[in-house]
Amino acid sequence: MATEEVDPRFADLDAWPLTSAMEAMWEGQLAAVAAIGHALPAITAATEAAKAALGDHGRIVYAGAGTSGRVAVQDGAELMPTFAWPSGRVRFIVAGGDSAFVTSVEGAEDDVDDAVRQTNAAQLTPHDVMIAVAASGTTPFTVAALQQAGSFGAVTIGVANNPGTALLASAKFPILIETGRELIAGSTRMKAGTAQKVVLNLISSGIMLRLGRVYRGMMVNMQPTNAKLKRRAEAMVAQIAHCDPSHAARWLEQAEGDIKTAGLLALGVDRVDAETILKNCDGNLRRVFAELAKDRDSHRDRHPKEAAARKQGGAVEP
Repeated sequence: MATEEVDPRFADLDAWPLTSAMEAMWEGQLAAVAAIGHALPAITAATEAAKAALGDHGRIVYAGAGTSGRVAVQDGAELMPTFAWPSGRVRFIVAGGDSAFVTSVEGAEDDVDDAVRQTNAAQLTPHDVMIAVAASGTTPFTVAALQQAGSFGAVTIGVANNPGTALLASAKFPILIETGRELIAGSTRMKAGTAQKVVLNLISSGIMLRLGRVYRGMMVNMQPTNAKLKRRAEAMVAQIAHCDPSHAARWLEQAEGDIKTAGLLALGVDRVDAETILKNCDGNLRRVFAELAKDRDSHRDRHPKEAAARKQGGAVEP
């Protein structure tokens, strides 16, 4: 496997001047990110399938071992603060359990039985999505977890850095990122890990885009749980409603911190109506505004004199 081979170009890396070594490692990181470009169609297809499966109750399940497992945990841990993704809708299946988040657990990545046990305990359904990550593509724990998830009908996405491997063969949506040899042989925390992090960022952020948790580049599902986030939320409401930030703060307070509801209140939508239309549109603000525009157009068609008078600023004829 390329990720395990010594690269002859860097066999004496430890003897190089540190400036040269740093430059080489930096260039390796750039190459790792560039390698993702070829996989964008596969990443996009996996993301679309994940969004379609998740619906209102499906879960995103990350699986991995060692470095790859910790990279996966990092991505999943960010879903709640960034997108207010419910904690009950993300799960981690990691070799060695929770203790492996910060330490290496001897032999855990070979424990196929534990992978099956953890996956069974998750009680997966076809609405769930498993994203399994392994640089080698052969890690027994990760492959077994993905295969078991597939037996439950879950959407299975495999991310690996070597071609022709079991993880990719077992995934409904295989994603190959050929990052090649590492500057430090086998240290997949470097090129492979960087590429994995970017791919997971793309998948999870793409899912949230498609689920309406982003509007006009803003994380509108975010919960303002501290002073910085409150200021950010106020700025979002001000931008959505084109109002002063001080007014936005008042609407945000009335909406109990819900940015989408606050934006609609600032635009003059009644609280009950705002909550109703958000629910009917699955929280997607673009759909909400499209529905509101249709309602306005329909009202104008039914009451042309009223609409004309409002446009001219005059009285409405009886």
